[in-house]
Amino acid sequence: MDDREKTAEVAADLSFPVAYGVTREDADTVGAWWESRRKHIQPSEFWLTGEGRVMGSMYSNLPIGRMDPKETLTLLRFIAERRR
Repeated sequence: MDDREKTAEVAADLSFPVAYGVTREDADTVGAWWESRRKHIQPSEFWLTGEGRVMGSMYSNLPIGRMDPKETLTLLRFIAERRR
């Protein structure tokens, strides 16, 4: 829901791209939940391979159930170790 300027401020120190201005069509493309009343997507998180393939995804319309960065990193390290 942030505008371009706020999005740029939030993304300034990140090492990955951050999108803004997602449309209903964009939400439908990735299968995200669209909030009709406020006209925005609910949080949609994806685990991607280096080739851009989706390994997993998570959707939430509440703060509960969203990916925790430390837990996600632990899981990804576990998956990588199992593949070795």
